[in-house]
Amino acid sequence: MAQNFQPKPSPIFLSRTSFPCAVAILLLFLALTGYYSLRNICPKTASSSSSSFSHTQDDTQKLKPHAVEQIFLNSSNNSTISSFLHSLTLKPHLAGTPPALHTLQYLLTQLKTLPLQTHLSQYEVLLSYPLHSSLTAHFTNGTTKTLFLQEVGVPRGQIVQPYHAYSPSGSAWAPPVYVNYGRAEDYRALEVLGVNVSGCVAVVRRGSVPRGGVVERAAQEGAVAVLLYAEGDGEEEEGIERGTVMEGLGDPLTPGWAAVRGTHSERLGLEDKEVRRRFPKIPSMPISAHNAYVILSSLGGPRLPYNWGPSKVTTRNKDRTGSGVGPGPTLLNFTYQAEKKMATLRNAFAVIRGVEEPDRYVLLGNHRDAWTYGAVDPNSGTAALLDIARRYALLIRLGWNPRRTIILCSWDAEEFGMIGSTEWVEQNLENLGSKAVAYLNVDCAVQGPGFFAGATPQLDNLIVEVTKKVNDPDLHKMTVYQTWAAANSGINIGRLGRVDSDFAAFLQHSGVPSIDLYYGKDFPVYHTAFDSYDWMKKYGDPLFHRHVAVAGIWGLLALHLADDPILPFEYLSYATQLQEHMEALSVLLDTGISLHSINSSIQELVDAANGAKMEAKKLREKKYVEDLSELRIRAFNDRLMLAERGFLEPEGLKGRQWFKHLIYGPPRNRESKQSFFPGIADAMDRAAKMKKIEGQSAIQHEIWRVARAIQRAAIALSGELS
Repeated sequence: MAQNFQPKPSPIFLSRTSFPCAVAILLLFLALTGYYSLRNICPKTASSSSSSFSHTQDDTQKLKPHAVEQIFLNSSNNSTISSFLHSLTLKPHLAGTPPALHTLQYLLTQLKTLPLQTHLSQYEVLLSYPLHSSLTAHFTNGTTKTLFLQEVGVPRGQIVQPYHAYSPSGSAWAPPVYVNYGRAEDYRALEVLGVNVSGCVAVVRRGSVPRGGVVERAAQEGAVAVLLYAEGDGEEEEGIERGTVMEGLGDPLTPGWAAVRGTHSERLGLEDKEVRRRFPKIPSMPISAHNAYVILSSLGGPRLPYNWGPSKVTTRNKDRTGSGVGPGPTLLNFTYQAEKKMATLRNAFAVIRGVEEPDRYVLLGNHRDAWTYGAVDPNSGTAALLDIARRYALLIRLGWNPRRTIILCSWDAEEFGMIGSTEWVEQNLENLGSKAVAYLNVDCAVQGPGFFAGATPQLDNLIVEVTKKVNDPDLHKMTVYQTWAAANSGINIGRLGRVDSDFAAFLQHSGVPSIDLYYGKDFPVYHTAFDSYDWMKKYGDPLFHRHVAVAGIWGLLALHLADDPILPFEYLSYATQLQEHMEALSVLLDTGISLHSINSSIQELVDAANGAKMEAKKLREKKYVEDLSELRIRAFNDRLMLAERGFLEPEGLKGRQWFKHLIYGPPRNRESKQSFFPGIADAMDRAAKMKKIEGQSAIQHEIWRVARAIQRAAIALSGELS
């Protein structure tokens, strides 16, 4: 009935996956019949707690794994997801503001009515908000223009004015200069043209370099302020991209430990060197593409470097092609005032207790806070998470409970630097290190067409198998796997070395195997006032079928990780990926630097992975004494789970101790494109400023550290002492 969809939250309409045939109805009928028959025979064992759904072990036999999967997939409902998203996006809900509490209450109400066991974890952290901003252009003909710094058509007071969180207050009266993407290579190109940006306002178009990296580079080049714009067309030209410019993750006052509430909790001061290091030295402000054009169209100076490529702003009119980069002659009067203040964050959790291994955790996470209405970022993911909770509750009513504990996580203040998830990981580090099976992250569930996934490599095969079971939302009679493979000429799973969502603390600090999922690579209303429910139903996912697909994949991944007797981890994939990383690294290194130690360690991991594969086969064939098989399986699963922790280095990266994963993490140089071996990437960056022998020694040391980490993982996987 998808063709009859009306884009309103109230009518009920079913997706192609919502009970599409009599087979699904019969399956549910049989499951329900079996459930109520068992209740009549054994009413005590079949009853459930209203708060935690605690069942006896016998209850888990009511639904076979295949039936669980089919019921989960067939109980999807795009109308329900649409309704969730509509309610979540009625008002802007920036972290630390009163509307954020309303969004939290809605989430908790939905979870409690299922009902699921819920709880909160609260933290007191430092957030950043705007007080005042202004920008006026003074042209050479004597005219001035005060630029409007809010999206056109957005009522004042309803939504936070565009700003960069943690930008310092400041003012400037200076000429603007266009610096392309604000990379080191762009400033060098300007130097060739004889352009000096010292004392100027840098105007930057948004690219792949993080906002904080753009501002940091501008300060190093002598700029006094930064204006950052994202290109767009039509209405999107008026959009203004908010965001954080703070370096690192988590609360800046509690680096490495949780910002628990209370007067007795340790916190650094704002003037502490460790705190100041994380904030930019010069002020910055986001502006619209329209305002960027007003400024850039008035610039003189040398023409744009040819290799900068086309820009929608600088080539807006044909006669603007090859325009000047400045500085000036226009002058800008720039003012920004901000405040940093303590705020309470609230992470919310729903727990489905495992019946056989309650102390093993499968975590599904999405952040709840948004810069504006947040229909795409992040509440498309929140709506999907609520729909998964609804479907899991249905399974529980039919007699299912997971083997391992499932925790649904709703994070706060992700937009400020993954603060909510980071504080929680830091507080629960020991338990996560010994008990977390995997973390499954969905941030922007739906941005547009096309499926994308990132993961630690031992989860690659699981993602592939699950996507074979979920219908493609855009092409009838095809699976997500088929269209995904066709779009990429094979399966392309990214890696999680970046720090742009809540998986970062789980993987890069705690060593928990992780996955990140989403539909659509980019969307033009990112972090603007136009990221609304109306945009989603008009452009992003009009029928909400892509939401259904993401929720299906996300939920099935968790079901396998929670219910499969033997964890579906495959470390041969990891070894293959490490080999590819090593080969890519070898191209970047000077002769005289050896990768032999990494190569040897990878071979040890291959041997351990092959051994684990054979052991898993024996366990599935039950070639051990029956009463010992469960103990053997649990011990084997622990090795699969804990092998990822072997890649952690207790000392962390040099100068960045919080980042402990030596395979995946962000390089210090935020312009670097290297997404693996961050310690080696840092050493290569430092070596460029050293004597050759000293630089090679620094790089070789980091190579040895990576080799030892891979060896630790291999030993953990094999389960044998060396």
